[in-house]
Amino acid sequence: MSTSDSASPASERSLRSLLLLLATIAGVSVANIYYNQPLLDNFRESFPQSASWVGAVPAVTQLGYAAGMLLLAPLGDRFDRRGLILLQIAGMCVALVVATLAPNLTVLIGASLAIGVLATIAQQAVPFAAEIASPSGRGHAVGTVMSGLLLGILLARTAAGFIAQYFGWRAVFGASVIALLVLAVVIWLRLPKSKPTSTLPYGKLLVSMWHLIVEHRGLREASLTGACLFAGFSIFWSVLALLLAGAPFHLGPQATGLFGIVGAAGAMAAPFAGKFADRRGPRSIITLAIALVAVSFVIFGVSATSIVGLVVGVIVLDVGVQAAQISNQSRIYALSPHARSRVNTVYMVAYFIGGAVGSAIGAMVWPAFGWIGVSIAGLVFTGLGAWNHLRKASQSVATS
Repeated sequence: MSTSDSASPASERSLRSLLLLLATIAGVSVANIYYNQPLLDNFRESFPQSASWVGAVPAVTQLGYAAGMLLLAPLGDRFDRRGLILLQIAGMCVALVVATLAPNLTVLIGASLAIGVLATIAQQAVPFAAEIASPSGRGHAVGTVMSGLLLGILLARTAAGFIAQYFGWRAVFGASVIALLVLAVVIWLRLPKSKPTSTLPYGKLLVSMWHLIVEHRGLREASLTGACLFAGFSIFWSVLALLLAGAPFHLGPQATGLFGIVGAAGAMAAPFAGKFADRRGPRSIITLAIALVAVSFVIFGVSATSIVGLVVGVIVLDVGVQAAQISNQSRIYALSPHARSRVNTVYMVAYFIGGAVGSAIGAMVWPAFGWIGVSIAGLVFTGLGAWNHLRKASQSVATS
């Protein structure tokens, strides 16, 4: 497909290759906000004078992602998404070089904030998938791209742990620059341009998101539920490296990263969750997903010294979070087809604010209450998500 083409509902033959490319874009870009999680102990060793602040690195990265969603992702309704993706890749390469060369933790935190803002490339890819798919296959298309996104989230930890173990943590960010440059060439050659769906100026484009929040109760509900579940998810992943570094495990970043491979089982559930959402509606899938996340934190709570228990809990957690994510997004993309980037922005800003809150709470709970406190905190956020999802189920069905 030439780069001068514009995206439109694609034939089944070309849809697969486009979805694979979009899934790759989502995974490679979003991975950049998770490379730092298995490296916290490495940061602490490199910057011992600032050791108590290493938890700020993943927290500001996710806050940056939320800010980038708010400020950059809505532009996908106004401009060609392909061009936006290429511009953000260029900016992220600069931020990654700064992180690679960071002389102190303050510079690393600043670079991490910029990386988070620019990693919203992934949130151009997901609405793109909804645009090129038919309405009856939208959930499956979104699930396919989201499987790439989740693989990026989870395997980022594996890649970062492996590279850091043998080449040091700075090499992790350097390797990402190379991967992004290769991806940019493929995007230039293979990804079509998208069709803007709005002519609103930038300021009004941002203001219009407030009107979408007011207008669509289903969007408000999905956003809060997603934020609560991702907060719990982030509590676990932001502290896991610290748990495994101590007794009785004494494991390094490579071992922590290997848990990403275990969690990749959740990515395999994504297309299936999308298909079920297309056929049966998303609400029942979300209810089941919340139950799985709750079970995972119970498993974590009794597995502070058990690798097997942690492995089982990771599989259950990631399947539950991913199933809820796909079902929520399937709901919101049907609410306002002309504003998919903005609807996605509202949802994902809430989602990653939840992630940032979860990372920050994990960093506070861990030294004060240990692993059982981390598990309880994750369960509390899951309970809040369940309460929000179930409190007015009948009204939600009617409005969404």
